[in-house]
Amino acid sequence: MPTISLFYGIIIRMFWRDIDKHKMPHVHAYYGEFEAVFTFDGEILSGEFPNKQAALVKAWALLHEDDLNANWKLALNGEETYRIEPLR
Repeated sequence: MPTISLFYGIIIRMFWRDIDKHKMPHVHAYYGEFEAVFTFDGEILSGEFPNKQAALVKAWALLHEDDLNANWKLALNGEETYRIEPLR
């Protein structure tokens, strides 16, 4: 699962092969012992995440929704995804 961004201790990874489980484009976010799956508009599909860090992931996802969609299309075509700018 490639890491596509890292900011404020949050790791964002894209793993499209579990689309059967989540049914839509998404990213996995990790922070310490927490893991959650987020939609590209920043909503949590599954998992648990601290409120402050979830808000950061949501802000990042909304800023980079076009990049996330482009990466998703690349991944579905078996192509390499690219890194997305971190939240600053």
